[in-house]
This record gives sequence, structure tokens and C-alpha cells, in this order.
Amino acid sequence: MYSYYGKLSTEVYDFTKPVGYSLHGDIEYYLERLKEVEGKILEAGVGSGRFLIPLLENDFEVDGIDYSPAMLASCRKRCEERNLITNLHEGVLSDFSLESRYDAIVIPTGSFGLIEQRDEAKNALQCFYEHLNVGGRVLIDLVFPTDWTTGKVSTNAYEISPVEGITLENHSVEIDWINQWTLSYLKYEKWRKGKLVETELQKLVLRWYGVTEFQLLLEEIGFTDVTYSADYTYQKQPSKTSSILTFEGTRSKK
Repeated sequence: MYSYYGKLSTEVYDFTKPVGYSLHGDIEYYLERLKEVEGKILEAGVGSGRFLIPLLENDFEVDGIDYSPAMLASCRKRCEERNLITNLHEGVLSDFSLESRYDAIVIPTGSFGLIEQRDEAKNALQCFYEHLNVGGRVLIDLVFPTDWTTGKVSTNAYEISPVEGITLENHSVEIDWINQWTLSYLKYEKWRKGKLVETELQKLVLRWYGVTEFQLLLEEIGFTDVTYSADYTYQKQPSKTSSILTFEGTRSKK
């Protein structure tokens, strides 16, 4: 019944978040945190390359993995347009196996919250651990629903070309404080010369974790030297208004 980051979702994402568009300063923060990395990096949930391409342009060697064929197709096209070389893989984060091993695995700006089930999230962390070299680090952003309003409906219109546009209607349906997720429905409609030509309906579940909860989860997997930083300031302690935390952990054992 639902799409998952399909064609229209990708078009809107590419239009509103072009290559190099920094969300709250995430690109600048990660470039600083990764500056000592000499080996390969994996971006998990690579999407259409907003974040990956700036890393490539700063001479990092970066692969990407994502579940959405539409997003990956856009990412490939954008890399080809810039003559950038990367390896892109289609797969789910909770169960993937790649030949390469990495010095860093990154998943910025809340994409980890798209993993709906807690056991699948734990499996994803295990996959990350197994794909890291000893001494390699994982960097994961968590986003908290600090601005959530149940029942809120918002509509935006995007003029993709002189004759085409896409409207996006976002319904904020439910927040579950006990199980720590929000539920939204996103309806994309594409219009051409005033006529509706294509639609997509996306069910969007976003999960969050408590600070101590996620730290313990990383340590349970085997990560050491776990730290967290609020609002893209390294080791800044979170406050009641903090909406983004970046966790880091190291694989210290074979």
C-alpha cells in the first residue's frame, strides 16, 4: 500500500536538499570529526548523495548503502555528473554483507531512526560493528521529536519545472512515548500543466532512543569509548532543547 522513498519522494528530496545542503551543520561537523580517517568510509542510508558527495569532493574514499532504488539511482547520476567514483549498494541496514571493511561508518541526521523495530536496529549496529576495522568508528545521529504536534497537517508545493510541480501533504498522526516512535503519513502528488499525473503515499515511522539507552546498546554490541555530542558541537552535553545527538563508538577488538 505504501511507497518507501520512491520516485516522487526522491524528486522532492533532491529539490529541497541538494548536494552539499547542510542540515543543521551536519556536513561541516562530520568533515571535522573524520579528518584523521585515512581508510574507507561507509555512509549507511546514503540517499541521493546530499552528504556523500561532499565527502568525496574532500578526497575521502566513501561507499554508500541504501534500501531505496530511486534514491540510489539519483545518487549514481549525481556522482557521474561530477566524475566521482564510489561504490553504491542496495540493501537493508539490519542485514547486509559487503566485501570491504571500513575505518568509519556514518549515518547522519536521523536516518537511523527510520529503522522501525528495535531488534532490527540492534542488528544494524551489529552489521556496522562487523564491517569496521579494529580501531574504526561508528558515528550515528539520533533525532528527538522536540517539535512534534499530533494532528498537525502541513502542505508544501514545489515547482520542479515550468510545467511540473509536486505537492506534499504531511499528517502527523501519532506519538508513542512508551515505545518511542512517531507516525506520519506523507502524500506526494505530481502535477503537470495543472493535471494530477502521479501519486505516492508513504508511511513514516521514526524511532528515538534515550541517551543512556543508546549508549548501553552500543556497548552491548561491543563498541568502546562511546561519546555523544549535542547539536553538532563535539561533546556538548544535551539540554532540554537539543534535538540532535551524535554518538560515536570504536571497535577495539577483532
